[in-house]
Amino acid sequence: MKEIIAFIRPSKMNATKKSLDDLNIPSVTAIPVLGRGNQRGINTELAGIEIGKETLAKGRVSGMKFIPKRMLVIVAKDEDVDTIVNALVKTNKTGYIGDGKIFICPTDNALRVRTKESGDTAL
Repeated sequence: MKEIIAFIRPSKMNATKKSLDDLNIPSVTAIPVLGRGNQRGINTELAGIEIGKETLAKGRVSGMKFIPKRMLVIVAKDEDVDTIVNALVKTNKTGYIGDGKIFICPTDNALRVRTKESGDTAL
């Protein structure tokens, strides 16, 4: 099992939910979070501007410290990970800074509290 942690734009949440539904991925946790990455906290999506990578690299711009994102947490069977990650990338890639990041972490076990099922059957 793997835990997939994805940080995406809030505006992409509905499209992401639909793409996961299309894959029959029933379990996802979505949490509103604040953060910043390579864009240094500049919310280009809300500002309607594009800032070149070379300008950001030189540190010539400043902006708010954190911007809104959505953190998705999905625990999936090993064989489903590539399909889920590909769907997340396809749905969320705009080509602009701030598209997000995806982390894939090993998960040792899962336990369904109600039935005490464990492992993949608990998913």
